[in-house]
Amino acid sequence: MGELQQLTADELNRENQELRYRLEKAEELIEAVRTGAVDALAIQGADGPRIFTLEGADQSYRTLIEQMSEGAMLLGQDGTILYCNACLAGWLDRALEEVIGGSFELFIPADSLPYWHTLLSRGWQGKAKGELPVRARNGSLLPLSLAMNVLAFQDIPVLAVIATDLSARQEIRAIQARVAAQNEVIASTNEELGRQQAARVAVEQAAAETSRTLEGIPQIAWTADAQGVTTYLNHRWFDFTGPDNHHSLPEQWQEYIHPADIAATDARWQHCLRTREAFEVEYRFRNHAGQYRWMLGRALPSRDEQGRLLQWIGTCTDIHEHKLALERVDQAQRQLQENNEQLTRANVDLDNFIYTASHDLKAPISNIEGLMHNLLLELPAPQQEGGTVAQIMDMMQDSVDRFKRTIEHLTEVTKLQKEHSHLVAAVDLERLITEVRLDLGPLMEATAAAVEVDVRECSTISFAEKNLRSIIYNLLSNALKYRSPTRMPQVRIWCRPEGDYAVLRVRDNGLGLNLSHDGPKLFAMFQRLHDHVEGSGIGLYMVKKIVENAGGRIVVESQVGVGSTFSVYFRR
Repeated sequence: MGELQQLTADELNRENQELRYRLEKAEELIEAVRTGAVDALAIQGADGPRIFTLEGADQSYRTLIEQMSEGAMLLGQDGTILYCNACLAGWLDRALEEVIGGSFELFIPADSLPYWHTLLSRGWQGKAKGELPVRARNGSLLPLSLAMNVLAFQDIPVLAVIATDLSARQEIRAIQARVAAQNEVIASTNEELGRQQAARVAVEQAAAETSRTLEGIPQIAWTADAQGVTTYLNHRWFDFTGPDNHHSLPEQWQEYIHPADIAATDARWQHCLRTREAFEVEYRFRNHAGQYRWMLGRALPSRDEQGRLLQWIGTCTDIHEHKLALERVDQAQRQLQENNEQLTRANVDLDNFIYTASHDLKAPISNIEGLMHNLLLELPAPQQEGGTVAQIMDMMQDSVDRFKRTIEHLTEVTKLQKEHSHLVAAVDLERLITEVRLDLGPLMEATAAAVEVDVRECSTISFAEKNLRSIIYNLLSNALKYRSPTRMPQVRIWCRPEGDYAVLRVRDNGLGLNLSHDGPKLFAMFQRLHDHVEGSGIGLYMVKKIVENAGGRIVVESQVGVGSTFSVYFRR
């Protein structure tokens, strides 16, 4: 009391004037904020609400935020809109002074408020994103994508929110849905017309509704009465035939349809009119450029509730490119069939030639061999035992023997070409390899070869045993014959399952091959890459043919001076 008593009347008067001045300033600021003349933020603090004007904010950033096509706003901790730009206010169809200072929840539908609270909570914890509908003044909902981030404004945290309109995305989805729905419009129109009354007014109403619907589909659409007379064509037909089409509706089809398709189309149409079956036919129509294009015509009968036929509703779909593609495929298939027939005839002719040649050559070779033996009997004994004559006779006998082996191999090739399948059985692979090693016993002893076998993971292979023996025999004998003269031959045979195949591999340390040079000739008939070893050059050709005829393949890896590995893939 003593201090109050010490205040003079003048001091009280000055203090009163100061308070009145501050009140007037506050009222002016509030009026400016209310009318939008000055942007401001009202932030709740410990001492009550505090108002911060944005007059001092950077003009460039303010202009950017006001002119951007996204909505922007600042929220207080209680959800109050401290600031929003014109874009967001425009979406809500409200003035800025109606938005700023209010709660954002006022614009959110009730069923979306729980999600908004969750999203708001996540936003205050750092950053958050979500999608939410807001309600405009006229009650319409606008889908928004919200991105939130906490900012410090004059040392007080506020929540900055950027909003993006998702209406365009939903419009695209709506268009896609409408396009999908249009594909069923014929059936739905038929169902709708089936519920109409039999009276003439009801029929006309149904026809009008049908025409409005058919105008929205991308195909040519048409209707005809119960007698088959055309009653309606949508604008797609006139886009196709041209703007100068002045023919009456019943004359449209006869005028533009291809002359070659008229008879079949009319016969099918008359049949459907009698039986009320669904109409479907492929025909050609002339467009405004004078070109004929293939169309797929379809129509369904529309009936009333009593089952009486009201009209036919049909479409024409352009299938010209599809038709041409089918024709190209048919032509390619015919060409392929002709090529296959030519190849088959060529193979048959080749087989016959090889068989005939090998058969016809046997007799002359046998005669030559017999004459050689008779010649030996006529020669004196000294000439038979040694000398040049004996050497020449031995060379001739070797040539005859090679010729006979070649003829035998040609016969085998002919059989192989004709026998694409043999009796397939589960063959004991280790047993078969052992038998082949016994057959090659003299060669193995002569070369002192070491052969390692490991086929435990593929103990059996489903294959024709005769053909499998031939494969193993040729690969193992080649590994021994084409050994390196500088080291003892070592051969490893093993088998492993790999996917859909059982893979048998034969690896040697022999001479090796230059695959970049000799690879194309390796599996060719009568090709020999090493002339110092006896052979006809038919073995690997037969191996490859046997494997490929059974649906497998053979692969070789080789390096000159190191050795080769042959991998045979058998289908499991």
